[in-house]
Formats: sequence, C-alpha cells, structure tokens
Amino acid sequence: MAVVPQVLRSEWTKIRSVRSTVWTLGTAVVVTIALGVLICTLARTDFASMSAHARFAFDPTNISFAGMGLGQLAMIVFGVLVVSNEYSTGMIRASLAAVPQRATFLFCKLLVATALVLVVGLATSFATFFAGQAALGDHRADIGDPGVLRAVIGGGLYMTLIALFSMGVAAMLRSPMLSLGILMPFFFLISNILGNVSATRKIGRYLPDQAGQKIMQVVPRAVDDVPYGPWGGLGIMIAWTLAALAGGFVVLEKRDA
Repeated sequence: MAVVPQVLRSEWTKIRSVRSTVWTLGTAVVVTIALGVLICTLARTDFASMSAHARFAFDPTNISFAGMGLGQLAMIVFGVLVVSNEYSTGMIRASLAAVPQRATFLFCKLLVATALVLVVGLATSFATFFAGQAALGDHRADIGDPGVLRAVIGGGLYMTLIALFSMGVAAMLRSPMLSLGILMPFFFLISNILGNVSATRKIGRYLPDQAGQKIMQVVPRAVDDVPYGPWGGLGIMIAWTLAALAGGFVVLEKRDA
C-alpha cells in the first residue's frame, strides 16, 4: 500500500525533473511582472490627460495586475502539463501500478502542484503589486489602503485556481493538446466575447476567469451591475475549480490507464 509521504515525494520529483513545468512557472512570473510594470508606466504617463471621470475610477492596484491575463496562460500550460504529461509519455501506467489507490495518487499530485503554484502565485502577485506601484509614482496605492492587501493576496489565489482548474480539465481529457486546445480558446476568446457582448454579458460574468478577477478589484467601476463582490467572485471560481477536479477524479476512477 502506498504511503502518502512517499507519493508526495514522488510527485515532487516528477514536477521538478520536467523542465517544461519549471520554465512555465518562470514564464508566468516574468510575463506578469514585466507587463504589469509596462502598463503602469503608460498609465502614469497618460494620467494627466485622463478625464475627471477616468481619474475618479482609476484603480492603481488593479492596473498593476494587467499582466495577469498573459501570466495565466503560463499557469494553464503548467496545470495541463502536470497532469497530462504522464498520459502522453505512458508513464501513467507505472504510476498507477505503484499507487493503485487512485484517489491517493490524484490527491498527492494536486497537493504538491497546488503548494508550488500557491507559493509562486503569491510571490508573483506581491512582486507585481510593488513593482507596478513604483512605476505609478505619485498615483500609487499603499499595501495598507482598504482592500489592497485583499486584492494582492487574491491575485495569488487567482493564479493558483487557474492552474487547478486546468489540472481538472487535463485529468478529464488526458491529452495535453486537447486540453490546451479547449482551455486556450475558452479563456482568451470565448470568455472575452461572452463578457463584452451585451446579449451574453450576464452569462460571461459567471465564467471562472471573469468571476475570479473580481478579487483583484479595489475601486468599484462606475457602471458595475455584477451581483457579487470580490469574495463572491472568488467563490464562483472555486466552484468551477472543484467541479473540474471532481470530473477529473471520476474519469481517473472509471477509465483504464
């Protein structure tokens, strides 16, 4: 019978020994911080030419997370690779032979990956915030301002949940190409279309990314009819993530390797 600590060590070895997963997390960090600083620098330059209405609605905390959109791309890739790499290489057979308790196998894989992504996500979120505020100069927010610390911690939680959601989808589909082929258009095309078209906006705001991003908002938008707050949005994203993970577990239990 497999012992959980041994399985955890095994999963940690798998993750750190695959270069693609390590490089993917590094890319998420660099892209998120660099793009956030760039957008904050442009915002500081353009602030004087903004209308009074735009200045009133200016959210210095949220704008520092402008790079999160591309950063989440790397997190999606990481989540998919962590799960589906074993299927594409055929290593899943050896893994399940060594750990026949599939619930234990999946739990340990998710626990190790989640711990790693949470650390990276929180570090990235805090670094992005401080770097972005430095670029904003006199228009910056302080970490002690109301709602700011919540937004910064929420940024790390958002990146973690994106990766976890991707792991759940990959566990269901068991193919890296198919998983990425669905997740990429979903987050970068379908979600944006549904969220920006008036006829489908009420549907789009309940998608995981749009709901989850609410946690990083500090200054309320002038026209915002979203019926949930920052924590409510994160709750919706958690529900999506749990559903994806449950689907992945069911598939793992019922299908052969």
